[in-house]
Amino acid sequence: MALSSCPEGWIETEASTALAERLAAEHGVDTEAGKAMIMQSLGGVPIGRPSQPGEIASLIAFLASDRAGTITGTEYVIDGGTVPTV
Repeated sequence: MALSSCPEGWIETEASTALAERLAAEHGVDTEAGKAMIMQSLGGVPIGRPSQPGEIASLIAFLASDRAGTITGTEYVIDGGTVPTV
């Protein structure tokens, strides 16, 4: 199975881990190699690992808090550096 390249990062969810396991089984490799296939299909993930759900939740909790009360109209890219941004 070929994965298409897409301009987004990878969040390690149960579904994405299942995909890595399926890829590993199809190619006769271990799960870590399956995860590497996903990262390669994304064009590489500079931090070398997928984002974790807790990391996303931390940003959401901050944005929902009073500490972020003056933040408006901002886009946050959480992709481990997959998409170059300025």
